[in-house]
Amino acid sequence: MEKFDYSKAMAELERIAAAIEDPSTGLDDIDKYIKRSTELIQACRKYLREAREKIDSLNAQ
Repeated sequence: MEKFDYSKAMAELERIAAAIEDPSTGLDDIDKYIKRSTELIQACRKYLREAREKIDSLNAQ
């Protein structure tokens, strides 16, 4: 399994946001972008939650 790259995910979310804001983007593409952005947001939240848990466990020691 490939290691999650938070920076790449955020960059992809920025590209998706720009594409959705582009008036030439079709509705079918917007639907795909929304689904992909949902996946990325969930992955980012999981990554941040796990990072926070690691920090909290280090602080507790």
